[in-house]
Amino acid sequence: MNFSLTMSPSDLLLLLPEILLTVWLCGILIVDFSFPRLPNEQLAYLSVAGLAATLGCLVWFDVTGVAGTLFANMFVLDRMALFFKMFIVGSTILVILASVDYIHRFRFFRGEYYFLIVMSALGMMFMASANDLLSVFVTLEFSTFGFYVLVAYLREDMASNEAGIKFFILGVFAAGLLAYGISLVYGETGKLVFSDMKSAQATPGLAIGFLLIFGALGFKIGAVPFHSWIPDTYHGSPTPVTAYLSIAPKGAAFAILLRMFFVALATFKPIWVLLLVAASVMSMTYGNIVAIAQKNMKRLLAYSGIAQIGNVLIGLAAGTKMGNDAILFYLLTYLFANLGAFAIIIAVSEAIGSEEIDDYSGLGRRSPFLAFSMLIFLLSLAGVPPLAGFIGKIYIFVAAMKEGLYVLITVGLINIVISMYYYLIVVKKMYISEPHDPSPITVSGPIKAVLYVCLAGTLVLGIYPQPFADWVVSATMMFSGLADPAVSLPVPPAATPVGG
Repeated sequence: MNFSLTMSPSDLLLLLPEILLTVWLCGILIVDFSFPRLPNEQLAYLSVAGLAATLGCLVWFDVTGVAGTLFANMFVLDRMALFFKMFIVGSTILVILASVDYIHRFRFFRGEYYFLIVMSALGMMFMASANDLLSVFVTLEFSTFGFYVLVAYLREDMASNEAGIKFFILGVFAAGLLAYGISLVYGETGKLVFSDMKSAQATPGLAIGFLLIFGALGFKIGAVPFHSWIPDTYHGSPTPVTAYLSIAPKGAAFAILLRMFFVALATFKPIWVLLLVAASVMSMTYGNIVAIAQKNMKRLLAYSGIAQIGNVLIGLAAGTKMGNDAILFYLLTYLFANLGAFAIIIAVSEAIGSEEIDDYSGLGRRSPFLAFSMLIFLLSLAGVPPLAGFIGKIYIFVAAMKEGLYVLITVGLINIVISMYYYLIVVKKMYISEPHDPSPITVSGPIKAVLYVCLAGTLVLGIYPQPFADWVVSATMMFSGLADPAVSLPVPPAATPVGG
């Protein structure tokens, strides 16, 4: 593969968001070392400022239509890459704000915490633009390095140490699968760029190679049977890190999966649809059934997350542009509901020192705002109208219905009922059970800001989804040949506001 290392100013423009965040990342580290007595809150706000500037740059790119490729198509900047980069940067901002109250639990290296969070975000931004297998490997590992440290950041907590060891061992195993899969694919095709593999002939070596790659990415998104790291890692990690793991890496991994399946493996669709159907059914069913028995909020959301990924895989199994549109929209709904729920866990654990479901008893009296917010987020995750999760599930099911995937739809509907059961257990604890301690719970400014944003996203995406539906439709125009764009993301009449 030959490409020139000479870059023009227009090439640098395509990398402007990553360059900006890299410079800011170095600045965060310099400020931390130069001013050791600087309050940690100031360092958090400094990190948020850099991420906000990067987000503004991405929005400008999206509005003005900046696009292109670099390094012989290894790096691609298109509307879909911009969507996922904004998704990653937005979730990073919310996680850092949610970390402000939690940071006192770290006895050492508090400043480095923000550096590692932003560094992981930078790696995932490059993942969103990865257009070949080599870039996939390098960017995925770059983004994971920070998480290896962050998961075990509570050095004196045995649960955090255990989570870090398990995540590291299984992460290295997944990296081995990815590297071996890439070697098999390259050996069979002699190609690394996804678009160059369209004409590849089906061989056993190629099939095994892509199965190994899917296994490595399945580890990243937490789909069954690659989910074993999730419960213990979510439980033992610092809660802001758990919140970050639950959403941002999954979005980056889906950016790669969409390009791989619909560009490199487009001619093998009948084969990989069966694989995705099986993974979806197992993820939804296993995640929801096991979540019923959980007594810890973080573990409950861990298994709920496995089930939610099963829902997303329904859209991927549809194999159409409409299915891809539904995936992007569903990830948006999941971002707000899931990060909002974890922000509440941080606020409650700071007040009562517990993350057990039983200790949420009487939360509706101790903090009506937190209880109401948790109610909204859980109902959205369950898919109750008129919240965002309902619209997301409707889009996913309609995409599957148009492809005749009635088994997936049936299993999905059954799992919605199962999920309602364990979500309502938490609601019952908050509003019906007597509180163990009647003292009120105060909520800090940064947590309130995160909750307001997540509540607004959950409600607006459910009540008036059309602008966001249009956005995700435009983000996947590269897949416009998969289906008639006219059937992409129809907005249910009930979701359109009066006068809309």
